[in-house]
Order: sequence, then C-alpha cells, then structure tokens
Amino acid sequence: MARKIVILTGAGISAESGLGTFRDEGGLWSQHRIEDVATPEGFARNPTLVHRFYSARRQQAAAAHPNAAHHALARLEAEWPGEVVIVTQNVDGLHEAAGSRAVLHMHGTLAGALCATCDHRWPAPPEMTPTTPCPACHAPRARPDVVWFGEIPYHMEEILTHLSEVELFAAIGTSGQVYPAASFVQEAASQGAETVELTLERSEISRAFDHRHFGPATEVVPRWVETLLG
Repeated sequence: MARKIVILTGAGISAESGLGTFRDEGGLWSQHRIEDVATPEGFARNPTLVHRFYSARRQQAAAAHPNAAHHALARLEAEWPGEVVIVTQNVDGLHEAAGSRAVLHMHGTLAGALCATCDHRWPAPPEMTPTTPCPACHAPRARPDVVWFGEIPYHMEEILTHLSEVELFAAIGTSGQVYPAASFVQEAASQGAETVELTLERSEISRAFDHRHFGPATEVVPRWVETLLG
C-alpha cells in the first residue's frame, strides 16, 4: 500500500508567485508591526487599519498565480496511489488554483469574511471596512476569516489525526518559527514517519528532519515530486 503523505506549506512556497513573507523588505508586512495588523488586540485598537491591510493582501492574492511548486503538489495529489494531504499556513488560494483538493487552511483564507458577533462566514468582498455588515445578523462586525497571533488555528483535530497516520511528512517553505506548525515534524517523527524539509535556506528546525533540500521552491519541489513519482 502506498504511503500517506502530509505536506505542510508556508509562505516560502508562494513567494515566487509574488506574495511576500514576514521577512521581505519593501512588502506589505514591512510597512506594519505584526502586533498592529495580525492580532485581535490590533484589530480592536484600529479596525480600519487592519481592514485596509487585509484588503490590500486580498487584492494582491487574487492577482497572483500558482507557480511550479503549487502545480507539482497538485500533480502529486493526482498521481500518487495513496493519500496526499496539504496543510497550509498560507491564506492565499494558490494550492486550489493549481488543482489541489485536499487542502486544510490552518490559518484561514483571505477570500473569507467572519462575523465577530454570530460567527457566520461568507465570501469576502475585495474591500471590507469596520461598517461592513454580516449578511446573517446584519451586525457591522465583519473581520477577515484568518487566524491571528494568539488565536487557535483551524482544523487542528483533523490535522493531528492526519499526523498520527502519516508515513511521509514534508515541510515546504516554512520558517520553523510559528507554532503549532513548527512542532508537526516532531509529531510525525514520533509516529515513525520519514521527514523531509524543502526550503530556500536552513530553518529554525532543519535538524529535526531526516532529509533537507535547499533552494527555490519552484526548483526543489518539482524535483522532489518527480523523484517520488519516478
């Protein structure tokens, strides 16, 4: 029986599609403090700023296209005889745009809106403001449907179930600095899984992996997928 593969992806897989990471100079993130735009406290202090920031990110993501790494993972899911599950920290929709179907967005999506009053979810318009009403309860309490620092990631029970069954775990384009995702490699290894890291440069947790491949995602991911399917 073919092995079950769980793949964790981070900002590094989308960087070559033009979507910046926390560490990029000159991008959206470099213009703001994380505490101001990616925490519940920041949203409470200045919802206008946070909505403006996420509206810009939403429009940027909508204009982006999946790259060779996204397409390679979609190919792996389509051709691998076993199960392939993608757990992504990214809030863009590039995995789905490339054709992947088994995708768990642990940090939510830019394409979604969430009502802070009744928890209703709906597709986000290109721009939201503090007065954007919820279509269910009509309260002007819309927020981006993303997980901010200090909040509990989505799908954790399902993710942990997959990690308990995984036989090959890969982390692609992750920094190893954000938990709980940074602990997934140890969780997978404790189940006896083979582990591999594919990233531009050594991460905070590179030593935890059995195998490491460094380089641009558009080069190392297609090569790794080709080897698996070879």
